[in-house]
Amino acid sequence: MVFSSGVFLYLFLPVFLAAYYALPRRASSLVIAFASYIFYGWWRPDFVGLMLFSTVVDFFCGRRIVAAQERGERGKTWLLVSMAVNLGLLGYFKYANFGVDSFNAIAANFGVGPLDWPKVVLPVGISFYTFQTMSYTIDVYRREATVVDRFSDFMCYVALFPQLVAGPIVRYSTVAEQLRHRSHTFAKFYQGVLCFQSGFVRKILIADTLGQVADPAFATEALPLVDAWTGLLAYTLQIYFDFSGYSDMAIGLGLMLGFRFPVNFNGPYRSTSITDFWRRWHISLSSWLRDYLYVPLGGNRKGNLRTYVNLMATMLLGGLWHGAAWTFVIWGAYQGIWLAAERAFGKRAFWFALPQPLQILATFVVAMFGWVPFRASSLDGCLTYLGSLFGGSPEGPLLEILPLHVGVLAIGMLVAWLPFTTQRLASRAPLTWVVVLQPLFLVALLQLQYQDHVPFLYYQF
Repeated sequence: MVFSSGVFLYLFLPVFLAAYYALPRRASSLVIAFASYIFYGWWRPDFVGLMLFSTVVDFFCGRRIVAAQERGERGKTWLLVSMAVNLGLLGYFKYANFGVDSFNAIAANFGVGPLDWPKVVLPVGISFYTFQTMSYTIDVYRREATVVDRFSDFMCYVALFPQLVAGPIVRYSTVAEQLRHRSHTFAKFYQGVLCFQSGFVRKILIADTLGQVADPAFATEALPLVDAWTGLLAYTLQIYFDFSGYSDMAIGLGLMLGFRFPVNFNGPYRSTSITDFWRRWHISLSSWLRDYLYVPLGGNRKGNLRTYVNLMATMLLGGLWHGAAWTFVIWGAYQGIWLAAERAFGKRAFWFALPQPLQILATFVVAMFGWVPFRASSLDGCLTYLGSLFGGSPEGPLLEILPLHVGVLAIGMLVAWLPFTTQRLASRAPLTWVVVLQPLFLVALLQLQYQDHVPFLYYQF
């Protein structure tokens, strides 16, 4: 089930909210967990069992870690059990196909027959909820989070449907107190509705419209120069409004239930460097990689060379987290090289001396190039598209770019560079913004009825 679907908007959400507010507050965690299992299992009910298994393992390991620490031990064995189970499941479901395909490609060069391997179906959202459950046991082990008392609360935390399948990645320590005690006010609910509406509009009216340009652009072998840049610009904005739109909707739904989730985007295309970009883009992931990977590797505490190696390793693994393909490895390497280069250049961009608007523009162009391997379906497709950006194919097919697409591209650029976020607008609820948002939301609802089902881009990760 997805937020941008009729069954969610007109059936699941109203029935759930009615039940949530009608039933006793002491049952709220069970109500959310039960509804989340329905939400998650709508496509594949059997994957609910996989998520429940991870929940049981980490709940048990967390309690065993605390019991060991109370005896004066560290509880490291139970942390390793949790890590092995979580990473093992993630590795199998996400990377088994990639590993077998890579092995078969290499083996074919030596005349070895391919492995007969049944394709593994990737459970939606496994990357997100795996990182969440891992953060719980790690934080308990580090004594940075208290162990959860009730299994129903932990079920609620892991399965929490607003941010289950595409984030933001919410650490247990962030919502531990909210699971036990949280306020439900009209002001918070109203703010949540505005966040949800804004995210829905960004997804349907901007991201999906730009996908009509980006998708055929990356499906074409070669493009003329202008068309290639137009297609890349469309995807650069599409992925931002699609993913930030989902995050806004998730944060809004959380507010409707009394939760406050962390902000996941803070105007990333207004960044003045790639380092700044990663402080603003997918904040919950970048901070997770920093705290649970980069810092444990040594961070910047062991000299410059080790810092560069740690940055590269973190971004390479961040690329693989997004997908099991060499294109994601290249994307991670590209980001890591820029981060290391900026740190070597005094923790600033090479264009720091330019006026700020030009710094933002330069960073935006660098980010655009990074989206080519991220979006390309293969290494050959990535190289072909890069070739189109640097000269193009004059005889290549032309994209069908309508005046609507040009207008949405312009609006997308304007909104992406505006100096405020959805969360800030929703918290203040200026009348002009609220009044403009309502007809746009109605238009988006109408548009949803006439377009093919378009899932959120990050569902595939």
